[in-house]
Amino acid sequence: MKNNIKSLFVTTLIMVGIISFAHAQKFDPEYVKVTNERARKIVDNMGIQSPEKADKVTGYIAEQYRNLSLIHDERDKKIEAAKENLEGEEQQKLTQKAEKKANKSMSKLHKKYLAQLSSELTDEQVEEVKNGMTYNVAPNTFKVYQEMVPSLTTEQQDKIWDWLAEAREHAMDAGSSHAKHAWFGKYKGRINNYLSDLGVDLKQAEKEMFERKKAASNQ
Repeated sequence: MKNNIKSLFVTTLIMVGIISFAHAQKFDPEYVKVTNERARKIVDNMGIQSPEKADKVTGYIAEQYRNLSLIHDERDKKIEAAKENLEGEEQQKLTQKAEKKANKSMSKLHKKYLAQLSSELTDEQVEEVKNGMTYNVAPNTFKVYQEMVPSLTTEQQDKIWDWLAEAREHAMDAGSSHAKHAWFGKYKGRINNYLSDLGVDLKQAEKEMFERKKAASNQ
């Protein structure tokens, strides 16, 4: 019985590979449209003067979304197959293997993507693309920390920004809004712990920030 389950699981994995390959050959036209529009929205906010360059960058971004989708889909299907056909340690091993393979593929794709962007854009514009793909969470969150704790030194601010920038790199490869925000949530936890270790009372700091804003708006 156990051999039959393993045989079925192997067959399932083969089918997952075939389906993923077919998916790679032809994306759903509606999904292509969505990724193109998502990419174009990011580029339109960058003010790129050359239409040719704007189109090229739009293509890079849209293609990145689609390539990430392939990796996410393959990983999720393998994990689902493991849950349906295996138990305990075997299920855990196959799940970890699928996640490890996906992470490796995303890391390789990430480097290639950044190289493509850098070939067409300035460092500042690449930053804009990164922020566009992650809902501007990094700069917006950094601004809040600066406003909440105005006494932060340059070194402390740099440390906080480095964490947010690292979170952004991970969030760029995430497959959903929830997953993107989860990465920032993880790193915000680190930042909050760091500030607490510095003696910052975050609740009090937030309260004082809102009081300063209210006072400024009443002037």
